[in-house]
Amino acid sequence: MSSGSILITGCSSGIGFQVAQGLRARGWRVFASARQPADVTRLQADDLESLVLDLRDSVSIHAAVTAVLERTGGRLDALFNNGAYGQPGAVEDLSREALREQFETNLFGTLELTNRLIPVMRRQGGGRILFNSSVLGLVAFPYRGAYVASKFALEGLADTLRLELTGTGIHVCLIEPGPILSRFRDNAHAAYRQHIRAEDSPHREKYAAMETRLRKQGPAVPFTLSPEAVLKRVIHALESPQPKARYPVTVPTYFFAVLRRLLPTRALDAILRRAGGEGRR
Repeated sequence: MSSGSILITGCSSGIGFQVAQGLRARGWRVFASARQPADVTRLQADDLESLVLDLRDSVSIHAAVTAVLERTGGRLDALFNNGAYGQPGAVEDLSREALREQFETNLFGTLELTNRLIPVMRRQGGGRILFNSSVLGLVAFPYRGAYVASKFALEGLADTLRLELTGTGIHVCLIEPGPILSRFRDNAHAAYRQHIRAEDSPHREKYAAMETRLRKQGPAVPFTLSPEAVLKRVIHALESPQPKARYPVTVPTYFFAVLRRLLPTRALDAILRRAGGEGRR
């Protein structure tokens, strides 16, 4: 597959925006979706076909799928499930509401959208489904429990779906970025302020350090790459005759994938506590 039509979620900035622009330049017909109408207007001003798609809302998902298929004559060659956000906070401070909201976007809405498009790809004899996971779909960092849980679950669903779609011509791939320049920290900070009562938490001192990290401008950790690094993996997953099941992006993803296989749990935990900042950064 050298080109075709693709729907991408979460295109307001960062990875989604870079991938949408990059694929359009390669001849793909890109449907760049975003949750906020203002972002859709801005994407349209950048000459991207854009539409509203809120992964928390089944009505919005149905309307977006219907609109895309009407424009393509009922065909869609690929889906890049990119839309997500991170809910910071210690696990003991997460309310049911906070965890539910994290999963509504990062898992439930993503699965609903995917399941609406699988029959389309079955009828046409093939397609590509890409899930944007994370290094935190492989290992856990402290104070990222909600996001870690959503990405671990996403990895499990994607692996299962890949097995179930064997022989259909539909390829399922996981993209696994580490630190990438984006507005991810801004969105995470907003979610933190909404759901975490730091003043009542035994973790309040570490939360103060975490807030400093979330407000920091520029790369917050070493080995941070631009979204173009993800675009390169997405291109291979879409256009290779034999796409890989997994595409690690950035040094930390490779590093922690190896450590997870080699180290005993206690030793790995010590490294993950330090790498995750233990709330200090």
